[in-house]
Amino acid sequence: MTALPGLSHRRFRVIALLTGLYVMQAIPIYLFGAAIPVILRDQGVSLATIGSLSLLFLPWVLKFLWAPYVDRWSLPFLGRRKGWIVPTQLIICGAIVVMAFLDPHQDLFTIFVIACGISFLAATQDIATDGYAVELLEEKERPLGNGIQGGSVAVGVIIGGTVTLLLYDIMGWTASILIAALAGFLFLVPVLLIRDGSNVGSLSSSSAKPDKASILAFLKRPEARFVLYFVLAYRLSEGFIKAMEQTFFVDQGLSVSAIGLLSGGSAAAVGLAGSALGVLLVKRMGASAFLLVLALARTVIFTGYIAAASLDISSPIILVTLSVLNTFVRYMEIVGLFNLCMLVCDRNQAGTDFTILSCANLFVYMCGGMVSGFIADQFGYGFLFTLATVLSFIGVIQGCYFVKGATKKGLARPETV
Repeated sequence: MTALPGLSHRRFRVIALLTGLYVMQAIPIYLFGAAIPVILRDQGVSLATIGSLSLLFLPWVLKFLWAPYVDRWSLPFLGRRKGWIVPTQLIICGAIVVMAFLDPHQDLFTIFVIACGISFLAATQDIATDGYAVELLEEKERPLGNGIQGGSVAVGVIIGGTVTLLLYDIMGWTASILIAALAGFLFLVPVLLIRDGSNVGSLSSSSAKPDKASILAFLKRPEARFVLYFVLAYRLSEGFIKAMEQTFFVDQGLSVSAIGLLSGGSAAAVGLAGSALGVLLVKRMGASAFLLVLALARTVIFTGYIAAASLDISSPIILVTLSVLNTFVRYMEIVGLFNLCMLVCDRNQAGTDFTILSCANLFVYMCGGMVSGFIADQFGYGFLFTLATVLSFIGVIQGCYFVKGATKKGLARPETV
């Protein structure tokens, strides 16, 4: 494989590998998160049944429980990370192929069981992939790697969600699902182009060995707990906004087609742009200061949602602008947060450490989303958005404290990242 101008051969191979891995993972996530619920509804499946698909994301919240075992064990003939990544991806692709030949209405229970298995395997694969990323990326490469992590989500939305729905409309269930399986297999190819192993030294002072990887070893490290607390507080406000954003737009009179465009292809394009800009700014500012600036920007955007709800604004231009800005900042945050998480990962249990932090990230985001509907229903959108804005502003205050503390712990210098 020939490297691109300006990229070393090794760096090009690492970028190709991580891009393939993260896009590969994102395809089944958004196949079930974005495409299949729409397809099932088109097949006449009830909303209550479709809503139960949210259970498929439970392994992504709980995967920290088995992350230490992924760090400890692997197939010896494939390597520590590939020993998990390659077999799980092959099984995932095979399961999607089987699912393609089932009837989405008559075989719904079987499809759900297969989907649960795919979700568990994909979450397990993600543990190994994140550990692989921490091990492979040198310090100066981490922002780019974090940008790939965020950008792959956007690409997954396009391939697993938008493209699958377009193909379903043209070719039907079987062909569209088979093509999704083929896409997942093709992105496995770059995994075979680089040897398994580490290219960097230990990222912490921990002396833990892979066979001793544990959650307790993570919690014993002060800098790891420091970042964990920050992640939990930083993301709480976002779930309140994002979970109710689309329903708010519907109630304000925005068309369903416009909302679909916002949550589909346009959101992916905005996400890719946000990830790219996030890479540049993290390199220049450092993750801690970068996240503080984003917390300020996020608070201002949330204030716009308060105004839209309080003044009953129904202008599509204003609502779309709010959504685009919110999405843009959110994808930039992914780059900053993941970069910060990598800084405190011990290479000897990188999968465990990064998984704990990513699960905390997702858990607190989901908590906000779970209660947002009740709050909006009882007190209105204005109150919900005000609460989110207050929590976001608290995040700004916390961010100021964090930057000060991170400087003392060596986590805030731009040259570190």
